[in-house]
Amino acid sequence: MNGQPLFIMGPCGLEDMGMVMETAGFVRSLASGGGAGFVFKGSFLKDNRTSGESWSGPGLRRGLAMLEKVKSETGLEVLTDIHVPSQAAPVAEVADVIQIPAFLCRQTGLLEAAGAVGRTVNVKKGQFMAPGNMRGSVEKLKRAGCPEVWLTERGTFFGYGDLVVDMRSLTVMAGMADAVVMDVTHCFQKPGARGNESGGESRYAPAMARAAAAWGVDGLFLEIHPEPARALSDGETVLDFPRAERLVAEAMAHWRGSEV
Repeated sequence: MNGQPLFIMGPCGLEDMGMVMETAGFVRSLASGGGAGFVFKGSFLKDNRTSGESWSGPGLRRGLAMLEKVKSETGLEVLTDIHVPSQAAPVAEVADVIQIPAFLCRQTGLLEAAGAVGRTVNVKKGQFMAPGNMRGSVEKLKRAGCPEVWLTERGTFFGYGDLVVDMRSLTVMAGMADAVVMDVTHCFQKPGARGNESGGESRYAPAMARAAAAWGVDGLFLEIHPEPARALSDGETVLDFPRAERLVAEAMAHWRGSEV
């Protein structure tokens, strides 16, 4: 982090090279406007799926090759998730930021492996976690040697099949991490709401982005796709490019306003 607002943007999963590069090109076009940092995200493995029949991604080797091409052709930094400790070292050879999925945010071995490879680590706060309890995850990473820790808020379980955001968590976590990010697309996910897959309400994402920027969060996490209706995962929460571009502009206006 260099004091600028941060946007983490990309598809839920790395579907194919054409879609990945189209999306990365869009993120690069936003980054060219200056005033904020942009990190391209994409998952090589979608391991937490409602159904075992769901698409799960291209796998480690092919996914890292896609991210390497994004870096070399766009100059963007890249972020991807890891799920087991053995993935930390190979992912660190390509990724600038390693992400720990929400359901794995307490896994000591995973956190220690991620923290030991010298990369920034972004930890998604578990939907079952109080914000103050994320201190343990941060401490595990720091003890392992992690140079920079980001924490991302993505909502807390509200009964079954829904999430709710307590904005106070953004302030609580700011006291323990190098940066706090608001996941403005996943926080409106409805886990398992469609039987064999999750649903969501992306229509609320712009309002959440404005609210989080006005609150003073360090960054926003947005999943985007050229054609959300055809996305292989999280199609009801990802944003198309025009909506994402408007959201970035609105959030930047609120960030600039907070500096007055």
